Amino acid sequence: MSTVARPLNDEEVFSEMNKMVAFIRQEALEKAREIKVKADEEFNIEKAKLVRQESINVEGQFQRKVKQAEVKQRILTSTLINKSRLEVLQERQEMLDSVFVEAQQALKKLPEDKEKYTKLLIDLCLQAFLQLSDDTVTVHARKTDLDLLKSALPKALELYKERTGKDISASAAEDSPLPDSVLGGVRVSALGGRISVDNTLQERLDLSSNRMLPQLRDVLFGQSPNRKFYN
Repeated sequence: MSTVARPLNDEEVFSEMNKMVAFIRQEALEKAREIKVKADEEFNIEKAKLVRQESINVEGQFQRKVKQAEVKQRILTSTLINKSRLEVLQERQEMLDSVFVEAQQALKKLPEDKEKYTKLLIDLCLQAFLQLSDDTVTVHARKTDLDLLKSALPKALELYKERTGKDISASAAEDSPLPDSVLGGVRVSALGGRISVDNTLQERLDLSSNRMLPQLRDVLFGQSPNRKFYN
């Protein structure tokens, strides 16, 4: 014997509908929570990526600025060191120049002592004669020194013969005197002026200056720590 289902009344239909609505609402809430949780996770992940990338960018910019600052500092330091070295070198050169200027001034006064200067002319002529080793030479001097030169030549010729056993003909060049800028001394030529020995005081000072410059630097400023060899 079968049982026939009776239709639901309005109250029961309303109750069933409320259950279905509640179920659907619950499902929707749970789905919304899932979506929110997933969205929060993705947001946090994306935010962490952005924060990490921005941190990397900031660190990179900082490092670049640090390197730029270091380069600028090295350039500035190098510039200051070079400037300081140039100033020191300039001061040293000025000091050396002043030494040679003083020596030049002293040489200018040398001809004032006629006796000593005549002896010097004898020595300078003899040295030139020995270097040239020619039978005939011409001796040039300043116009103001011609008389002293003429008195010095006989003694220089005598000493030359004592040294070499040879006679030599030497004459003072009255028509072509040396300029006063040579400070004094002689210039001796042979073979029609094709060869000569410059024994003027200015030339001797220049030669001495070049030769003595390293020793003079050591005396004035001390030995350089970078110098490896010493004479």
